[in-house]
Parts: sequence; C-alpha cells; structure tokens
Amino acid sequence: MITKETIDKVFESARVEEVIGDFVQLKRAGSNFKGLSPFSDERSPSFMVSPVKGIWKDFSSGKGGNVVAFLMEHSQFTYPEAIRFLAKKYNIEIEETELSNEEKEVANERESLFLVSEFAANYFHETLLNTEEGKAIGLSYFKERGFTNETIAKFKLGYSPTLWDAFTKEALGKGYQLEYLEKTGLTIIGEEKQFDRFKARVMFPIQSMSGRVLGFGGRILTQDKKAAKYLNSPESDLYHKSKVLYGIFLAKQSIAKLDNCFLVEGYTDVIQMHQSGIENVVASSGTALTSDQIRLINRLTKNITVLFDGDAAGLRASIRGIDLILEEGMNVKVCTFPDGEDPDSFAKKTSYEDLVKYLNESAMDFIQFKASLLMKEAKNDPIKKAELIRDMVISISKIPDRIKREIYVQECSRIMDISEDVLFNTLAQIVKKDIQELGKKQKEDQKVFEVFKNENEIVTSSIDIQFELERKIIEILLLYGNKEEDFEDNLLKTNELGEMIEVVEKNTCKVYQRIYLSLQEDETELANPLFNSIYNDLMNYFHQNENFEMDQYLNQIPNEIAQEVTSILMNDEKDTLHNWETKQIFVKEKDQTISQYVTETILTLRWFLVNKIIEELKVTVTSESEADNSETLSMVVDYLGLTTMFSKKLGRVITRQN
Repeated sequence: MITKETIDKVFESARVEEVIGDFVQLKRAGSNFKGLSPFSDERSPSFMVSPVKGIWKDFSSGKGGNVVAFLMEHSQFTYPEAIRFLAKKYNIEIEETELSNEEKEVANERESLFLVSEFAANYFHETLLNTEEGKAIGLSYFKERGFTNETIAKFKLGYSPTLWDAFTKEALGKGYQLEYLEKTGLTIIGEEKQFDRFKARVMFPIQSMSGRVLGFGGRILTQDKKAAKYLNSPESDLYHKSKVLYGIFLAKQSIAKLDNCFLVEGYTDVIQMHQSGIENVVASSGTALTSDQIRLINRLTKNITVLFDGDAAGLRASIRGIDLILEEGMNVKVCTFPDGEDPDSFAKKTSYEDLVKYLNESAMDFIQFKASLLMKEAKNDPIKKAELIRDMVISISKIPDRIKREIYVQECSRIMDISEDVLFNTLAQIVKKDIQELGKKQKEDQKVFEVFKNENEIVTSSIDIQFELERKIIEILLLYGNKEEDFEDNLLKTNELGEMIEVVEKNTCKVYQRIYLSLQEDETELANPLFNSIYNDLMNYFHQNENFEMDQYLNQIPNEIAQEVTSILMNDEKDTLHNWETKQIFVKEKDQTISQYVTETILTLRWFLVNKIIEELKVTVTSESEADNSETLSMVVDYLGLTTMFSKKLGRVITRQN
C-alpha cells in the first residue's frame, strides 16, 4: 500500500494541465485551458482545465475531478495505478507498506493482466538483448532493418524464443498465474500441454495512450508457410485491436504540439519514422482503420496525413479509410511515396530535412489525391470518369461541415472540369435523407432562435432560483470557505437619548463560519438533498481541519459528491453567459470583495425563502376566506417587513460594491 506521505508529494507536484496535456490537446482560455472532450465525440470544445483550482470538468459528459480522477476515468487506472503513474512522471520515490496476503489475493484482475503484460514485454526485451538466440536471430533482424540500440530500447522491441514454452515456464516460475497468461493470450492451453503463442517471433509491444502494455504484435522470421507472417494478441479485457494505435504513447506529445498526425500501416513504418526524427506518427497495425482509432487521434489533433506505400495496387482499397476520417470531421491529407517505397524504406535512406520537405510538399488534399489516382484508371473512358466523379462526391458527402462540403464541391468541379450544379445535384441525390433531416433541424433552430429573442422572459420563468442560490453557497464554501474576511452587520442599539439607532458593526471571521451562523440563525437547511449533503460534509471538514486543500478534500469524498463539486467549481467559467443578475443571482465581480459576495448571496437566499413563505400564506388566506385569518395576515405583514429589510441591506451591499 502506498504511504500517505507519497500520495501527498504526488498531489503537491502534479500539475493538472501538464498531465492532461499529455492526453488532450489543450489551448489557453484566459487563466484556464480548454479542449475537445476525451470522453465523447464532439466538435466544439467543452472540456475545461483550471490550473488555479487544480481540477478539470467535461461539460459534455458531466465528468470532472482532480488529476487522479482524470487518469482513472481516461485510462481506466485504479487509484494506486494513477498515483504510481504520476510518481513516475514527476520522479517521486514511492514508499509502500507491505500488503497482506488477503490484499494480494483480492488484487484487481485487470491489474493482474497488466502486470503479466508488463512482465512479458520485459522478458522479450531482455531475451533479445541478453541471450545468444535473441541476439543471433532477433537483434540481427532489427539491426538489418537499420534500428539503433536507442530505438530498440525506446520501443522495447523483443524476441520470443523457439522453444514451445520458454516464456510460459519463465512466467510461471516467477509466480504469475496460468489463468492470466491465458487471458492475455500470451499462453495457449492445450489438452495435454501449454505453449507460447508467439514462439520464434520478434516482438512489438503495443501500448495504450498512457503507456501501459495492452498486447503484442509478433513477426515470424522463418519461412514457415503455415504460420502467419504477423500475429497479434487475441482480443482480451486489455486488448481491443480496433481501439488501439501502435505508437500512440510515444507520439501523443508530438501530435499535439505539431497539430498533425501521420498515419501509416506497419510497426516498422512507425519505428523508422521516429528514428528519422518524425515522431508524430502512429499505425493501424495492418488492420482496416476504425472510428475508435480515429477518435484516439481526434483527442490530440484535427489533422491527419495518411502515408501510403508507392504500391498502387493496394491504394484503391486503402482510400476507403479516408471516408471514415472525413465522417469524424477531421481534415485529411494524403502523401504517397515513389514506386517500390514505403514509409520505412524511404525514411531509412532520407535525411531528416529532406524527409520533412518531402512530406510537406507531397501531401495533397484528399480530393486532389483521389482525382489523380482514379483518373489514371478512367483515362478517356467517359463511363469510368462518371463513376470517378460519383466516387469523389460520395467522399464529400461524408463531411459533416456544410461549408467545407461546398468548398470541396467547387474544388472537385475545377479539377474534373464539370459544372458545380451537376455535382450539387449528385450530392443531393446521395445525401437526400440527410438534407431532409438538415432542413427539419434548420426549422427547429429557427424556432429556437425566435424563442431566444425573448430569452430573459423565458429563462426567468424556467430557472430554479433556489437551486442556483444553494449552488452558489456551495461554490463560495469551496472557493473561499477557509478565508478570513471582514463582515458588516447592521444592528439596532439605544443611544444616550434612549433612541433606537442603526449601527454598523464590523466582525472578522472565516467565510464558512459566517455562512454556518447565518443559516443557523434562520434554521435553514438547503432544500436540494445533494447540496445539503455537500454542505454538511464541507462544514464537518472545515471544523476538523485547519487548512483546506482541494486535492485532499476531493480524495476523501464519495465519487457522486466529487462529480458535483467539480461541476460547481467549473461552473463559474460559464457564468458570464447567463445574465444571472436579472434573476437576483449574483456572480462575483473582480472589484467585489468576498464578504460582499457572501452577504449578497445569503441575503438573496433569505429574501427568496421569505417570499416563498409569503406566497404560501397568501394561498392559505384565499382557501380559508370564510375563516378568521387575521393571524395569518399579521404574519404576512411581518414577513413583508423582513423582505423590505433584506432589500435595503442588499441595496447597501450592491451600492458599496460600486
């Protein structure tokens, strides 16, 4: 078990924007950062990171929390895994207490699979470097491919021996369970014996975006016609072929930084490009490109450049993946290499400067690429040319952005020397259903626009004011609860002449104490059950702890409460959109003191609650018209006096702000 001291060091060192920036392309937005949600398919940023508060919030999925919560949500880490990941990132030595046998037995199965995979990666790598067979067969192969020692270590390349059960025996001898060796696909269990899946192959570990080993690719080096040239790990709880990209862990920072991702087919293409200095490159591992793989890239950039081999035979089938990329709203370019060349061979013999120049100058828009490729097939055949044009329009129809779609129609018209009208008519036929749905949506949008012209009236009637005010109180406690502030109280006192006069008295106390006493004075509980639960939890925390550390607080509360807390903390980023003041809900201005903000919010809540009581009493008077309701009317008058007092106090507070 990791010690509390280590966990505290991790939270002190970890910067939320740095950690999340490794997985999501973030752009500065004032004091915060924003980016596309890594948890949903979106085209407009709704993911916010606040370095000041040390938290993140995904407004599209509702998820949020601190840096550890992000790693647990994004990379499916357990809490200890997330702490270990951060400790490694920030070079913090992990101190642990010894686990009991019981704790070892109940270890998470997923973690066990990861541990087996990590062990296998290390075993194959050590076998490659430190055994006679590994060096003679595996290492010599990689050297022939031109890979340096540094590159071999960087990608943790390995070798699996020719013995049927060399790896399995070693793993069992080290205490790893056969159950997990089978579940990862590393060991195959037969009727009479168990044996290694990847025997006599060079090994390519496949890592997740967070760097954990998910599975393996193995290439056979013998001329065995019965054996597949490349063999991948079978589907498992860790490895889903359609959802992983080879090299994504080592490429992610470069992709985000350069705002472009090169997509290739094979492992060695990725490795050779890296060795040549081009690091923003990943591979689909020889499989047909999938939407899940594209979305992995979409977390880091909107731009993909697909690198094709010079072999024209496979290009026709390969370009189908381009349509899939377009459907995801990505920008696509295509670059082909000279005949007989692939990214591996071309990068191997080309200097970094020339390689960069070639990629920049040879990359063409997908329309130009498709036209140049298919025109060779069509030549002077009008029927084939018509099919080509229709093929290009089908690709254009995949683009969700209507403006981009129109621009590509114009470009296609220019390249193919055909009128735009014909192309638009063809496009309309292909996406007739989509266009009809789009027309419906436009009508709905128009209705919404008409409604929004009277936004203030409609929003005022639909906003739950009490909900928003209670939410504001929680926000104040989270942001300022432990701060000491000077508060003003208006008290009635008797002067020397025996007259009652109003006196302003200043008191210094912590914000949470002021709120607690104010609500106690009115015997008020927050009506929203979740807010009330957070309020009570916060008050207990403040009373028991001298300091308030957001990370520590988020760590010790249930996940349901943590989600709402981060929502509240990040909600102030959207406050400027809402014109809350028209609804008597105040947002803290830059020139406003915390004490003013607290006083405004509490007074407004009290004013609202009293008005609510008055309305209820009025209903009582109406329903009991024949009864003696003088006492009820007297209560209404008293409460009206309270609302007048609240209004005066609010007026003074707001005026003082200005």
